[in-house]
Amino acid sequence: MIRRLVTLGAVAIGLLVAALVAVVAYQSLHAPAPAAGGALTPENCSPGPCADVQGFTLWLSDVNVNGDLVSMQVKFQNSSPSTHASPEDLQLIDASRHASGLVTDAPGCKTWTRHEFSNGATFGPISVCFRVSNPTRPFVVRWSPDLGLFCCEHDLQVT
Repeated sequence: MIRRLVTLGAVAIGLLVAALVAVVAYQSLHAPAPAAGGALTPENCSPGPCADVQGFTLWLSDVNVNGDLVSMQVKFQNSSPSTHASPEDLQLIDASRHASGLVTDAPGCKTWTRHEFSNGATFGPISVCFRVSNPTRPFVVRWSPDLGLFCCEHDLQVT
């Protein structure tokens, strides 16, 4: 009897671990969106490029390319259940589908620590930079605001 309970417990734990691995694997399989061609859906925000995800808005402006360095201004406004903006939430995908996080080793390129805010508060603009392997436009800025386990990843096309 005890052996049967131990076996059932081990099977249940194995199934839970397998389910967790499946969820993590599914989330990690998101391929970068093609940066060339293809129209992205219009947003309920302006001026663009911008994205509004459940009341959390990101604006991009002053996009410049200098060699392999892409710089831009980012600004956030939060009226969502999320409590923060974090530099880890942004990636730039170039025309070769290479993804890059923020870089801080070039003049004028900054980062920020996790910024806590809510209730319609704004944060920014902040000057940020990304390194690209292909400086040809358009680029895609992938934004992953922290709005829960299965939400959200949003791509903004930058021409």
